[in-house]
Amino acid sequence: QVQLAETGGGSVHPGGSLRLSCTASKYADANYCMAWFRQAPGKERQAVATIEDDGRKTYARSVQGRFTVSQDNAKNTLDLQMNSLKPEYTAMYYCAADRPPCNVWYDCSGSYCQGDHFPYWGQGTMVTVSS
Repeated sequence: QVQLAETGGGSVHPGGSLRLSCTASKYADANYCMAWFRQAPGKERQAVATIEDDGRKTYARSVQGRFTVSQDNAKNTLDLQMNSLKPEYTAMYYCAADRPPCNVWYDCSGSYCQGDHFPYWGQGTMVTVSS
């Protein structure tokens, strides 16, 4: 069982930055697929960024060049550095974990795209971008 807890959300002006952190209760011996999702009010949850079990990083098109995902196995944390934030990034941000293989689909809709197959989720942290 993996327990996840996100921190770092808040309110920021457009163009500002925030850094989210997700702390895992433990990392099992096997590597996990770790991902960030977000859900804006009234919209489906979407994948934002992923670190696969082999260390490969992938991002949604809308955040390419703005967001950076990183992992510190010594601290059991998954971070998301978010720069040049836009109002449309306002959402609840969640971290999630799944055993490999890592199946994360970006820029689509439906159950798989929302990450419903991920068994472990944090409670979420709210990010609000407004002027």
